[in-house]
Amino acid sequence: MVSDYKGKLYEKQWKGSKGMHVVIAILTILASFKFANWKNWREYHASMFFISTGGLMYEYIVQENTLWKFHPDLLYGHQMVVMVYALITMPVSILIFLSHFPKTWLKRIIYIMGWSGIYILVEWILLAFHRISYQNGWKFWYSFYFDLVMFSVIALHQHKPFRAYLISFPIIIFLIIYFDIPFKFSK
Repeated sequence: MVSDYKGKLYEKQWKGSKGMHVVIAILTILASFKFANWKNWREYHASMFFISTGGLMYEYIVQENTLWKFHPDLLYGHQMVVMVYALITMPVSILIFLSHFPKTWLKRIIYIMGWSGIYILVEWILLAFHRISYQNGWKFWYSFYFDLVMFSVIALHQHKPFRAYLISFPIIIFLIIYFDIPFKFSK
């Protein structure tokens, strides 16, 4: 009886946030029309592909042992939400990010912190509306550190892709070991 009550309460909490993942994707696309350098999108294509591939590889490697899990709304299932983020939201936001990447180191640091702040704000909204949850020891504030590293590696990838890959592998291995994620290629 108690679990049935909790289930109904959880469903009520979700009702006001239908379509949140879709709205984030649409807002990202709309922002790109104003802020992204679509004229030169090919210049950023490799880094956009890098973030998409990274997101999809993460999902494939961790499978049911995720550190964070998206809860679907209008989209059917966690995997579909992941596809929207990996193939639309993240690459388009990276196009915006790279379109205005500063030249000086101090401005780069501030810029990366600002973009990490945007991502963590969106994640906080998702968390508040129960559209994301954390598992296997992941905490909300870890996401800010992760975003700082992610945007730094993407910025590096834009000009020195091989170095970005070299840096990415130890980061991935650290996360797998630290969070005790079973590493597997198939079920």
